[in-house]
Amino acid sequence: MDMSKTAEFAHIGASVIIKGELSGSEDLYVDGQVEGTIELHGNSLIVGPSGQVRADVNAKGVIVQGKMEGKIHATERIELKKSAIAVGDIVTHRIAIEDGAYFKGKVDIQKDSAKPDVGKAEARSASVAAASAGSAAATAVKTPVTETK
Repeated sequence: MDMSKTAEFAHIGASVIIKGELSGSEDLYVDGQVEGTIELHGNSLIVGPSGQVRADVNAKGVIVQGKMEGKIHATERIELKKSAIAVGDIVTHRIAIEDGAYFKGKVDIQKDSAKPDVGKAEARSASVAAASAGSAAATAVKTPVTETK
């Protein structure tokens, strides 16, 4: 997904406005406006500095330099550059957010399913969280209460 490579991209120029469903089997560079859905399974999306995307995105990788609003699902990696303004939930395996980027939403980092001990670790951290919550509640109960008549 490095832009310095000589990879070919389908390019949506700054004056182009697309509304609807956009899909393809090559990498896509958006400098214009896209509204709707973007399906690029196995390929990457780059939202350029003047790009404005209001869409739910499914891609291998996503780099945001401009404005992005919508759910992003990337099977590999998402990068929010310092000029990015991103609003929406993210699901990915890896994420990089540069200092200065604006992001509002939830991030769900997926783990590879090849690790069998993940369930044990999740159960362990859930019980630790429950124990912490229990001790906090117990601490609150131990606070002396005085009644006035």
